[in-house]
Amino acid sequence: MTSTDSAAQKPAKAPAKDPWDLPDVSGLVVGVLGGTGPQGKGLAYRLARAGQKVIIGSRAAERAQSAAGELGYGVEGADNAECARRSDIVIVAVPWEGHGKTLESLRAELSGKLVVDCVNPLGFDKKGAYALKPQEGSAAEQAAALLPDSRVTAAFHHLSAVLLEDPEVEEIDTDVMVLGEERADVEIVQALAGRIPGMRGIFSGRLRNAHQVESLVANLISVNRRYKAHAGLRITDV
Repeated sequence: MTSTDSAAQKPAKAPAKDPWDLPDVSGLVVGVLGGTGPQGKGLAYRLARAGQKVIIGSRAAERAQSAAGELGYGVEGADNAECARRSDIVIVAVPWEGHGKTLESLRAELSGKLVVDCVNPLGFDKKGAYALKPQEGSAAEQAAALLPDSRVTAAFHHLSAVLLEDPEVEEIDTDVMVLGEERADVEIVQALAGRIPGMRGIFSGRLRNAHQVESLVANLISVNRRYKAHAGLRITDV
């Protein structure tokens, strides 16, 4: 057998997957824990406005239902446990101070779910905002440690709640950095971000790189205060 014959028998290498070939997520139910706070409520509003089915969660079902009524677009409200049970994707937008306790209490309800952590561990003093370093490395890694039976990703850290909640703003001009361990899970979150006009979801590494992404919010807060802005991020050449 000639070398030419040998080469001809080798199977052709599959073409590389297009990184922008993302799944259809329009039929998935999105739950937002902390959906009555500014960031969670803003994300719920934008996703529902884009046609996504959204349930917002709170420790008190009545509070969540009241906030859902304000948002419209078919958003429902429930307590955190019901929100987690009924959702395919669960966005965690609770305050950092209650992050660990909330997730630990919902371990069973979040089992098997795709969890998207967007919590930024920050401290504040007279000099402004500064990043905190959780023992696990980041909020996302803490979530992964507390939810061993969930598929944890990290995204939506750098969004202005003011812009998200403003009905006069048609597009949110920003990229969303998405981190995770499994490509399929990351692509679902990328596609979810892309449902919001003006946004793109960009793969930005594994969860071990979440700390610097979460920390960057402290810099954006400084930018916003100095320039009276609602700054976001754009990744160039992608």
